[in-house]
Amino acid sequence: MTESDEQDERISLIFGGKIPGVGEESLLLYLAYLKEHLELPCELTGIEDFGWEEYYVLGPGDRKEYEGLKKTMPSYSDKYQLISLADEVDDWMGILVQVKRVSDKKKFTLPLSDMEATAEGSKNYQLLDDYSVWFVNNR
Repeated sequence: MTESDEQDERISLIFGGKIPGVGEESLLLYLAYLKEHLELPCELTGIEDFGWEEYYVLGPGDRKEYEGLKKTMPSYSDKYQLISLADEVDDWMGILVQVKRVSDKKKFTLPLSDMEATAEGSKNYQLLDDYSVWFVNNR
């Protein structure tokens, strides 16, 4: 069995055997599952640059301006402490999380699908990776 097959099996078990598309009902089921299984404390970071950062990371944006904006905006390169999973879900953004940036304690609400646990190989890392793969591939 490939790693992808194992991941599909883990995800399908959350939903009782079949992997559904992303919608309010499936997101609420996944949210309940994560609330039950995620272990706190959990440190997170971004998987890849956040939407606002693309202009600076991949495009012509000014490096100095980018560094200034990162002081007030969340960056994929920052580390965050997971505070909580939101109780509501959004069909477009999925499960939202409240996080606190480790460096300056600023709080943000971010889509969980953009985040990964910093402890690779941990239970939390696998749980969040499974969620992100499901969310991105079944929208």
